[in-house]
Amino acid sequence: MNLFDYARQAQNRQLRRKPQRRPASRKAEPRRSPSQTSGDQAEQRACEHVLAHGARVLARQLRTRFGEIDLVLCHQEQLVFLEVRQRNHKTYGGALASVNRDKQRRLILAAQHWLPILSQRYFHGRLPACRFDVIAIEGDTLTWVQQAFEQT
Repeated sequence: MNLFDYARQAQNRQLRRKPQRRPASRKAEPRRSPSQTSGDQAEQRACEHVLAHGARVLARQLRTRFGEIDLVLCHQEQLVFLEVRQRNHKTYGGALASVNRDKQRRLILAAQHWLPILSQRYFHGRLPACRFDVIAIEGDTLTWVQQAFEQT
């Protein structure tokens, strides 16, 4: 028997084998780091707080290339872009001070990206009045600062 016959037999054996069925794999949730898990819990706590104060949550974790908007709310007839910041220590100014000019600029750019989509979806195409709020969580203290900064 020559080499070609051996190769043909090997190919035929492969073709006769039944394909093995693999169990349907579910796409596993990506693992979250401890800081991401802590951030998710802070966002959940902030969400419960704003719901208790009469706001309606429209969206969570809207991502763009500029960054992420943690929560989008409808509160007092306004569209609210809410940033949630959590700090365990008041070192370096605490949670509120961490929303610096650079973070504000990225939030404004992300809001500009999502504003047409949100106004079409929830406000029938009309541009609503908007504001940027921050919820600062330090230990057990939760502080909601409305109109924390303005678009310049």
